[in-house]
Amino acid sequence: MGLVQAAVGSIGGSLADQWKDFYTVPDGLPATAALFAAVPRGTNAGRGSNTRGSSNIISNGSRIVVPEGYGLLLMQDGAITAFAAEAGAYEWNSDDLQSKSIFSGGGLFESLVLQSWERFKFGGQPGAQQAAFFVSLKELPDNRFGTQSEIYWDDGYLNAQVGAITRGSYTLQIVDPIRFVKSFVPASYLQPGRVFDFTDLDNAAASQLFNEVVSSLAPAFSLYTNDPAKGNRITRIQQDALGFAASLSEAVERAYRWKTDRGLVIVKTAIVSIEYDAHTREILKTVQRADALTGARGNANLQASVAAGIQAAGENAGVGGIVGMGIATGGLGGLAGLQQPVAPAGAPAPQASSAPAASAADDPIARLTKAKQMLDAGLITQADYDAVKAKALGL
Repeated sequence: MGLVQAAVGSIGGSLADQWKDFYTVPDGLPATAALFAAVPRGTNAGRGSNTRGSSNIISNGSRIVVPEGYGLLLMQDGAITAFAAEAGAYEWNSDDLQSKSIFSGGGLFESLVLQSWERFKFGGQPGAQQAAFFVSLKELPDNRFGTQSEIYWDDGYLNAQVGAITRGSYTLQIVDPIRFVKSFVPASYLQPGRVFDFTDLDNAAASQLFNEVVSSLAPAFSLYTNDPAKGNRITRIQQDALGFAASLSEAVERAYRWKTDRGLVIVKTAIVSIEYDAHTREILKTVQRADALTGARGNANLQASVAAGIQAAGENAGVGGIVGMGIATGGLGGLAGLQQPVAPAGAPAPQASSAPAASAADDPIARLTKAKQMLDAGLITQADYDAVKAKALGL
């Protein structure tokens, strides 16, 4: 008793020509439509007892075409009598011994749908008239989220509490249509002509989902930035639509049981903007500077900074300033040793020079040595070196 599957797969015009009257999805649906009543197509040709053809009520002999990306749900007095997630053509017949009540479609939906079917299925004999509804199994886009003030979370990479104002959108998918209809959709939408749309501003149920997403943003940011697999990098969120979607979906599941109680999951996200508060921006600058001074790149940055300082000293104080800068940094040897490895434990400490630092500045040989090293490194010109030499030798 229930649905008899007449054809499987994409339904083309040949079937429509064969079946002069059948039910299917209405025209002009928005991409965000989640649930709506089936509508009749064509005129009755005597193939069924339903001669009204004015609503989504079907009876024995009625034909139904289920397009790709949709599930068919049949109900009687609020009870679910049949469900089909496989695209194809069906005929409703409550007396045919070959008929079935559930076509789960396999894959993503099968295990969830079968569990919900066992929980919510109609326990008695289906009557003659059934109300037919379609549920979208596609990704439903353009669900917006945004915060009016900062949200705060503990960031694993920055090792601090950070805050931001953010906005974006996400796509939803109904992974358990039976549970979605039985546990979440208001009864007022189970009527002909009504469309349950998640983006409808007048849809109170959809507005509730929006509020739950906003309240889950801080936990989702925390889940993402504290996940070592993602490098704990807050800056990767805007480029990782799937990764942050998984964090957001997990956050709403923990707090509101979207998948468990409503059959809904968040599939993808698109973060349009993240505006960090002033405190967080300062932390990010500090961390970025620390990152820039790490490893070989950091050593190059340090040497470039010292070279720029030497150039500035030469421009502002002449040769004396250059030589003074060279002595302060230890000349070329100082530049090469800006980032020295730490001596292993137990190794003897390097011997400190017995001569005071001031004596190096007064030693003409030391001054000439430093100047020669700087000349060889290209930090000063031959004329600069000659001037230092003449001064050191008292010429």
